[in-house]
Amino acid sequence: MIKTQIRLPESLCREAKRVVAEYEMSLAEVARRSLERTLPAYPPVHPGWSMPEPLALGMRCTLQDDEWRLLANEPDYQP
Repeated sequence: MIKTQIRLPESLCREAKRVVAEYEMSLAEVARRSLERTLPAYPPVHPGWSMPEPLALGMRCTLQDDEWRLLANEPDYQP
């Protein structure tokens, strides 16, 4: 095992110590169990992956970037 130090907000540390006392576990065990439950929600990022190219959806008109903003804010805008 590796020994490490972390900083916790007071409220989080207080809650962790409550769990330690109520369930008779060490703080290290509470931290390990918490990490074991949390880490699967963050899978490794694949370095070779990138966003796919957008599909052509058949736009009938082309608008400049500033015209898109006007169109979104003014429903009666005509390019």
